[in-house]
Amino acid sequence: MESLTVTEQIYLIAIWHLQGNAYGVKIREKIIELTGKKMVFGTLYNNLDTLAKKGYVTAAKGDPAKNRGGNIRVFYSLTAEGKKALLESRELQKTLWESIPENAFDA
Repeated sequence: MESLTVTEQIYLIAIWHLQGNAYGVKIREKIIELTGKKMVFGTLYNNLDTLAKKGYVTAAKGDPAKNRGGNIRVFYSLTAEGKKALLESRELQKTLWESIPENAFDA
């Protein structure tokens, strides 16, 4: 399996945190909360489309909301493949960091 990029990991973890309430605005808010970095919606949706094309997430349209002018939210959820990729990335990161002694970067 292809390794996830750090950006892909961040998106998948944000979607996991939102557990069924993962739509654009909420995903963006969660990513900002987790990373402290700002992001624009164009970047957000491009990355979500890429994750869907790779099979890591699914996108499902919700019902139109009357209080939002009838706009339809698209909800994202992790696929089994997305969960597997996240777990593999976690294990790889763990192995890599465990290979470096605790005091390796002490001045």
